[in-house]
Amino acid sequence: MFEGHGEAPIGAQPDFFAFMGSDNGFLSLVARSEIKHIEDLKGKTLSVDAPTTGYAFVLLDMLRRRGLAKSDYEIVKVGGMVQRWEALCDGKQDATLLSAPYDILAVAQGLNRLARATSMIGRYQGNVAAATRSWAMAHEKQAVGFIRAYVAAIDWLYEAANRDEAVHVLTKHLPQIPHALARQSYDLLLDRDEGFFRHGKVDLGGLTTVLELRSRYGEAKTALTDPAKYYDPAYYDVAMRG
Repeated sequence: MFEGHGEAPIGAQPDFFAFMGSDNGFLSLVARSEIKHIEDLKGKTLSVDAPTTGYAFVLLDMLRRRGLAKSDYEIVKVGGMVQRWEALCDGKQDATLLSAPYDILAVAQGLNRLARATSMIGRYQGNVAAATRSWAMAHEKQAVGFIRAYVAAIDWLYEAANRDEAVHVLTKHLPQIPHALARQSYDLLLDRDEGFFRHGKVDLGGLTTVLELRSRYGEAKTALTDPAKYYDPAYYDVAMRG
């Protein structure tokens, strides 16, 4: 959005920036049951939320790393995670990227997980907390308080004693997830190595990967090299000192 790469025009250039990092996206490439390998996606149709989003670029790079050119498959715009999961389950496309817990649901329904994104592309900065610089400057107390509350919540989730209650919260808000799969989701999302980032700190190496992928696949073909242009740790640093 800051560089004018967004899927939809939003008027004047915004002053968005990231001030906290959540996770690596938990992305997995999931395909129909008869598709066993990424190379089998040649000639197939894959869905994305929108062709210009970062997760779409992750998908393109995973395919490239297995020798598939963009001319080897078709990309269709379907929508958000739920829409892509439903479309894949209905057989409308052959594969898509899904995040937990929808990748777990898909596998339970007989679909194949072909690969986890980070196993192929390395570190990746997925979800972030973002704001406009003008808002953050005028609301430093709220931004800092939000960071502290988020970090406290993640710490609570990582406490093994809170696992059952966390699973209950998940199934309450996503009732389509059976209890057993909700427990699997907890184990994935709170994995000590690959789960939610502890302390909410942006992964600068992962952010660099995001910029590299956008530089490679973005329509503007602009070289994006400076993470500091999009991330300001000042509010995070204040929160962690408190």
